Amino acid sequence: MEPQTVTLAHILEAQTAIRSFARRTDLHPASASVFGRREVLVKAENLQRTGSFKVRGAYNRIRLLTNEEKKSGVICASAGNHAQGVALAAGKLGIQAAVVMPIGAPLSKIEATKAYGAEVILSGASFNESLEVALALQKERGSVFIHAFEDPYVIAGQGTVGLEILEDLPEVKTVAVPIGGGGLAAGVALAIKEQNPHIKVIGVEPVNAASMLKSFQNAEPIRLTQCHTIADGVAVSAPGTLTYSLCRKYLDGIITVTEDEIATAILSALERMKMVAEGAGIIALAALMNHAELLTPAVAVVSGGNIDVNALERIIDRALMSAGRRTRLKTAVPDRPGHLSKLLELLAQQGVNILSVSHDRLIGGLEIGQTAVEVEMETRNHEHVQNVINTLLAKGYSVS
Repeated sequence: MEPQTVTLAHILEAQTAIRSFARRTDLHPASASVFGRREVLVKAENLQRTGSFKVRGAYNRIRLLTNEEKKSGVICASAGNHAQGVALAAGKLGIQAAVVMPIGAPLSKIEATKAYGAEVILSGASFNESLEVALALQKERGSVFIHAFEDPYVIAGQGTVGLEILEDLPEVKTVAVPIGGGGLAAGVALAIKEQNPHIKVIGVEPVNAASMLKSFQNAEPIRLTQCHTIADGVAVSAPGTLTYSLCRKYLDGIITVTEDEIATAILSALERMKMVAEGAGIIALAALMNHAELLTPAVAVVSGGNIDVNALERIIDRALMSAGRRTRLKTAVPDRPGHLSKLLELLAQQGVNILSVSHDRLIGGLEIGQTAVEVEMETRNHEHVQNVINTLLAKGYSVS
């Protein structure tokens, strides 16, 4: 019979049980070029099997199925990482697995889940819609449902991340952990606080998907009406009842991060730490990047690295724009030979690298004889952008 809650003993048992399956990921120092003298380390669950911590909880739950349950197979709903964890764990144990994923799930996660041997069913526009479909199929097929977070054994499996942090860095003062449905945050916080209540454990959510924070503020689990973020893996509109109660008991607080902060953290991890992380996986690091008041040594749990390459390109562009390293300027020049090249020469003198140029004679608001010009360029930072703008204004160009 399943426990009604989770204890440290459950997490310790899970650690022994999953040792032969899940990797023991390392703590890596974060770049000093990002954090200066602050001692920040990364718990690299993006290097875990399937690229996410989810295999820990999935295996810990599926290993406990009875022989009859194993014959019925398992089913789950997931935006991608839990799907892969269930698929791999079920395959390892010789059990059939079916996964319901949102129609808009990243293609890379869909294909990886199929490659691990699971049946993939695309249905629903969000995790919660996929969850409804999965629960209906579970009743129809008689399969065992493996919840992504609202399951004591899943939470216990995720809590092994916290045990490893304490073993590798017992002097840690702050641990930042992502929150989606709350399974990872609940397990990690419980594992750490039950052994050392003086360590601060901080949950992190995107501003646009802060269901746990909203639930804290309302003193009960609530459902968001919308949930849109580049951190798709934590775009969960409502936490579980069990995860809410555990997070409420053990977390020291919740920090939210913006979409630009998430994009910047992904870019910083790539450039400065040579680390690939998805939006949901990087939010704890983003919180530490933007909250210097958090005590160090600190650990950020980078929970996943399964980012779609097409999404990565868009996110990098956003981060470069946010940092002033890529800029689009609009102006107008006389529609006569030589004036466009004169503008481009002036920009070149300012040390920018021009990526693209477009012009339009028919755009509204122009005087007759003028053409609108839009230039996309590489710049160094916001100060450099402002210098370019000031130079153009001084030369009589209008700039937007």
